[in-house]
Amino acid sequence: MPEAPYGTTNAWLTCMVVDPGAFGADREAVRLALEAEDIEARPLWKPMHLQPIFAASHAFGGDVSARLFERGLCLPSGSSLTEADHDRVVETVLRTRR
Repeated sequence: MPEAPYGTTNAWLTCMVVDPGAFGADREAVRLALEAEDIEARPLWKPMHLQPIFAASHAFGGDVSARLFERGLCLPSGSSLTEADHDRVVETVLRTRR
């Protein structure tokens, strides 16, 4: 992602959204491919309204957060991620395409 001219990112969290129709694989296939290469990745946080403790609570705002949870994946990120680490993650993700 381009960096805004008014600041510097801390690279704390890098996420992607996988569109299975456009990419040819779903989020879980990408996560498992990364796992097979010993690259840690996880789904985006589960929305509050989908947590069991809030099952009886009223939810506001539609299904955007549920769709992001279904398709979103948190990738390795941080200030210690090397260019080689980055390339390895990208190559693994791209190999997942059908």
